[in-house]
Amino acid sequence: MALTTRRRALTTLGAALAGSVALPATPAAAGERRHGCRPLWRAHAHNDYEHPRPLFDALDHRFGSIEADIYLVGDQLLVAHDPEDLDPSRTLESLYLDPLAARVRANRGRVYRGYRGSLQLLVDIKTEGSSTYLELDRRLRRYRHLFTTYAHGRVFPGPVTAVISGDRAARAPMEAQSVRRAFYDGRLADLGSQALASFIPLISDNWTLNFTWQGVGTFPDTEREKLRGIVRAAHARRQKVRFWATPDLAGPARDAVWAQLLAADVDHLNTDDLAGLEAFLDAHRAA
Repeated sequence: MALTTRRRALTTLGAALAGSVALPATPAAAGERRHGCRPLWRAHAHNDYEHPRPLFDALDHRFGSIEADIYLVGDQLLVAHDPEDLDPSRTLESLYLDPLAARVRANRGRVYRGYRGSLQLLVDIKTEGSSTYLELDRRLRRYRHLFTTYAHGRVFPGPVTAVISGDRAARAPMEAQSVRRAFYDGRLADLGSQALASFIPLISDNWTLNFTWQGVGTFPDTEREKLRGIVRAAHARRQKVRFWATPDLAGPARDAVWAQLLAADVDHLNTDDLAGLEAFLDAHRAA
């Protein structure tokens, strides 16, 4: 696959050592200036890698969920939205895994110092799912104490929880594993299936394929009840809910949709506007 290099300077933060990752001794200062503020666990940074400072901008805005798209190119996992944007310096390790490992070490085992919640890292696979996941699994194993782990029927929480989305061919090798450091992003079709939350902890789907309302006028009663029914069914199985393709242009329509998502107890609000969602959630917390 041909690569288009953006010439972005990145710092290599770790090296493999004894099957794990050697972490830098210096504190993970970026993103730490706001560590005293309560995390916004419901805030999901869609296409996070397109921000000027991938990962750190979202952490500065206290987001609890971050999305990275990956391509398998040779033996490298490169982060980009489209193939023409691939850059060999922008690997999953350099942009996300190594900085998260450094931050967790600096924060005594937490992404947000003093808060026990697990940051969700949603990894969206853009190349063939099975081979890409197997390579990703090899990388995740190097970060032993970073990720929530499923082992022989039990889930052991970690400071970061990897959830695999994108190409659906990733599902088969994941289901075959008795030990894994990632979980599967389900769809509404998986709601009520035999798959447990220990495999599918998250149900995600396209808002526009399920709802006609885009925040203008009154939310139709039938659609409000449908939304709340989806959330009730997922929560009864200890699964979380996220919709993508919700309105994301600043203004009353977006705020109206976000307000209805909060009222229905949807777990993650999707946005590219980090400051906008942070301000919205803070205002509703204070109300």
